[in-house]
Amino acid sequence: MPSSLHPSATAQATPSTPPSDEPALTNAELVQLRVRVIALENMVIALLANAPPGQQALAREMANYISPRPGCTPHAVTIHAAGQMRSLVDRADRFQPMQTN
Repeated sequence: MPSSLHPSATAQATPSTPPSDEPALTNAELVQLRVRVIALENMVIALLANAPPGQQALAREMANYISPRPGCTPHAVTIHAAGQMRSLVDRADRFQPMQTN
C-alpha cells in the first residue's frame, strides 16, 4: 500500500493549509476502522456474489467512471479506489455461496 494511503499517514500543516482542529486518531481507533472496512468489504462481496449480472456490471462501470479520463489529472487515491472496486467484483465472481436444498 502506498505510504500516502496508509492509515498512519497524517496530514502535515503547511503555510497554505491550516492545522486541523480534529484530534489525531488513536491506534485503537485506526484498528477499529480497519476491522469495519474489512467487514464492509466482505458484506459487499457477499451481496455482489448473489447480485444479478447487471448489478455487477454497474459496479464495474462505476469503477471505470471514477478512473481518470484523458485530459484529467489522475489522483492516486481515486485510481486505488477504482482498483479496489474492481477487485471486490472479481472476488464476488469467485465466491460460491453454499446452495441450500
